[in-house]
Amino acid sequence: MKITLSVIKADIGGHVGHSSSHPAILEIARNILQDEKNKGFLIDFYVTACGDDLQLIMTHQHGVDNKDVHAMAWDTFKKCTEKAKELKLYGAGQDLLKDTFSGNLKGMGPGVAELEFEERKSEPVIIFMADKTEPGAWNIPLYKMFADPFSTAGLVIDSEMHGGFTFEVHDVIENKKVELKCPEEIYDLLALIGQPGRYVIKHVYRTSDKLYAVSTSTSRLSLIAGKYVGKDDPVMFVRAQHGLPAVGEVLEGFAHPWIVAGWMRGSHHGPFMPVGVEDATPSRFDGPPRVMALGFQLANGMLGMPRDMLKDKSFDKARWEALKIADILRRQGPFEPHRLGPEEMEYTTLPAVKKKLKNRFQDI
Repeated sequence: MKITLSVIKADIGGHVGHSSSHPAILEIARNILQDEKNKGFLIDFYVTACGDDLQLIMTHQHGVDNKDVHAMAWDTFKKCTEKAKELKLYGAGQDLLKDTFSGNLKGMGPGVAELEFEERKSEPVIIFMADKTEPGAWNIPLYKMFADPFSTAGLVIDSEMHGGFTFEVHDVIENKKVELKCPEEIYDLLALIGQPGRYVIKHVYRTSDKLYAVSTSTSRLSLIAGKYVGKDDPVMFVRAQHGLPAVGEVLEGFAHPWIVAGWMRGSHHGPFMPVGVEDATPSRFDGPPRVMALGFQLANGMLGMPRDMLKDKSFDKARWEALKIADILRRQGPFEPHRLGPEEMEYTTLPAVKKKLKNRFQDI
């Protein structure tokens, strides 16, 4: 059975501040998607939140970039924004950068991860959702999952994986892409994705038969709007098992709290803390950045009940390390490397502060 899995997110208002999502917003989204399921437009759906971001997880048979699916998501976000404004939620509708829908969500603000694929005999999928960071935050975990044999044993001992994986990398500044085969081009891959503010992994597929395993959202809100309007808070999903990394190998990519860009005002580096759903509510310095994961066992397009994958106690040490790193970085205050470098800061509110001092500079 061929299905499309679409994960679409948007920040349409925080409760309180940027820390969480209001239950009324999630209820509106659930009712809308339930109606679409009742009409047969959707096979199944699940609505949740990561921090202040509304997450729509949907299965259907309309393919990738379907205008009707995207229009439905856009209308859902618009209706939720109306409620957010009524409740005076912070940053109501901040991810909706355009006034009218133009046939596709690309360049409109919401983050989108989608794949169309033939459902296998058993189809485990892990959906990752992040808050207070950018799409490049997925770079290291995906490298660990699909290119690092010290993290994923299957790269060595599973004959179906031994041929390696191909990474589709997007240059989000120049709007270009390149495909790199690993392990052959692993150093070329690292040369790019080590700059996560510019080069972002969009897809990963098994090289031998082009079986797609990964889709991520790559929207950079500041590049679309030309100024800081909130952090991107990306999503991605990873298919697992049967010639792909096992569920445990996928999750191993988050066994350490990688340092990512985002956190307070989208202007600071912080630890990427793996948490359960109930703890995906960043509040200390509006953070630190969080990642949560829901596991689904797809069956004929039905999602079934999710498992809260990163709630597992085996990630307690990673959480402790994240808190320790948060303390270390916070002591730096406004100094780099806690504060982002000048290239990234150009899209924040800092240039307005510098502008006030421009005429006071004198030649030395």
